[in-house]
This record gives sequence, C-alpha cells and structure tokens, in this order.
Amino acid sequence: MTDDQPQPPSRSDNPPSRKALPPFEALRAFDAVARLGGVRRAAQWLDRDHAVISRHLRAIESWAGVQLVERTPYGIALTERGRDYHGRVSAAMDMLAHATLDLMSEGHHRRLHIWSTSGFALHWLSSRLEQFERRNDTADIVLRPTDHSPDFAAHEADIDVRFHATYEPEPELLPLLRRQILVEAPIIAVASPGYLGSTQTPNTPEDLLQHRLLHEDSFQTWAKWLASYGVENSSGLTGARLWEGHLTLDAARHGRGIALANPVTAGADLQSGSLIDIGKDNPQFAPRLGRYTLYARRDRWNDPLLRRFRQWVTSALAADYPALKSAA
Repeated sequence: MTDDQPQPPSRSDNPPSRKALPPFEALRAFDAVARLGGVRRAAQWLDRDHAVISRHLRAIESWAGVQLVERTPYGIALTERGRDYHGRVSAAMDMLAHATLDLMSEGHHRRLHIWSTSGFALHWLSSRLEQFERRNDTADIVLRPTDHSPDFAAHEADIDVRFHATYEPEPELLPLLRRQILVEAPIIAVASPGYLGSTQTPNTPEDLLQHRLLHEDSFQTWAKWLASYGVENSSGLTGARLWEGHLTLDAARHGRGIALANPVTAGADLQSGSLIDIGKDNPQFAPRLGRYTLYARRDRWNDPLLRRFRQWVTSALAADYPALKSAA
C-alpha cells in the first residue's frame, strides 16, 4: 500500500452504527441480572415482573446471536462471553447514569415531580406547597394525586408519598429506593353530627356493623380495620363504594354514613365540627395507626432540592400536628 492510497479510517473516526445497539430495556435487564446475580433480584431492582426480565435476556441473546447466560440448578450464571460483555456494558451504564445525574442537577431551574395519595394531596399538601415554592422560587413543582405508585426506575417521579396501616404488612422496599416515615396518624371512624343524631351512637367497633359504612374501592379497608379490633364477622359488609377517600369524606359530611379517615385528611372537618371522631375518648376504640411515608430513589436521596423538600414536609407536618408522632 502506497502513501497516496486512502487509509482505512481509525476506530475513533468511524464509530459503530447506533443500529448495533440492542434495545435499551434489554441492556438494563442484562446489566441488573449480572450485577445482582439473579432474575428475581433484577426484577425487584427494576420494578418489573421476573418474566419480563427473562424475556429481555432472551431478546438480547437473540439480538447478539451469542449465549450470555446459562441456567444452572443454582440460578442464572454468566457465560465467559457474558462476563466480558457485561464488563464493558457496566462501565457504559455507569457513564450514562452519571451523565444523566449531572444533567439533572445542572442549572438553577429544577423540576420536582411529586406523586402522592389523593387524600394527602387534596387535604394537606396542595394548600401548603406555596410555602415550599416561596423558599425555592426557581423550582417547578409538579404534584400528581394518584392511588398508584410511580415507576421510579423510569424516573416517573422524584418523590412518592403513600399511606399504609401499621396493622397490615409493611410494603416491600425495592432496592433502588429509600423511604422516610413522615408522620404516624390514627385511623379513625368519622361521621357528621346530623348522622349521629339520627341513629344510636356506636360504642364499640362491632357496633359499626349496624351502621351505613362508606367504602373506597373495596370493602377491604373497613374489613381490615375492624379485624384489628377483633371483629372478624365483617365478611358481609355492604355500603356505598365511592373509590376515593375524599369522596367518602364528602359523603360523611353530608350524613350518608361513617367513613374511615385520619387527622391529616379530616383535620379541617374535625376542627370545624362538620365531622366527629366516633371513638374519641372511648377506650374501646384504642388508636390504630397508619403512616405517611415518603419514597425516593436511593441515588437521588440527597439531591439538594429533594433534600430540602424532605426537610420542609417533615417540619410542616410536625407544626400542623404536634400531637402526632413525626420524623421532625
């Protein structure tokens, strides 16, 4: 080959076609399986069904035409080609993650995407967010009330606030998440003065079975609450199903029956007297607690804006409800 003949381009001058990349979801699944040592662990990390992870593994092997994993009696193991490929994929995934986090932290104008239960958003958070916005005036706050948790692996939200009863099993914490209990609040039965004036006041939890109970999407919330008091004969529960907690509270205000609530969602009604805590000062209704818990990605936990929100929301809840146990 003479000097005046064209030279083949170097590798850096002729990068491989982007079409050589397998589907990104399949790459993420392969990386998670290799790092965590199994399909089920990878499924938990990515918040996916384990069958989906297995399908992604088959897809990337089919794409490459190379066996990357082998099934053994002890689970999934990487082949030699799989180990070599993962070493390079893992480094690339780390670079992508760091580049994305750097991008998300650039500039002064930031967006904080908050998901929460509808009741918490409607009855407490939405009316107080202005306090946080005034202190963080360069931030865009997006609040989404929903009964569904976000897909944190896909960055659907930065923060999620959920409520669960302590007499039910603790929700499983996915490996990519951290959580912080914001406040503990008693779960109480409430009704309007008009309703209670028209019927015999219940003196025990079991007495509630003789009343009109207002339900959300199913009878299970009431059934589990009653069971926590030893009332096991609640399988025949009936009553209006209104799907959302704020609708059951509205129905209770209008005298349609008895709803379950807590001081955070029903605080204004309890203070004004439009709703009454049926079990107040009655030892038969010893408090059954629920918890508001904040969830966020582990790798975003100390992001400055997210950290300021965590600090603000715990302080604001503690100030509004000094009688409740909070994280502040």
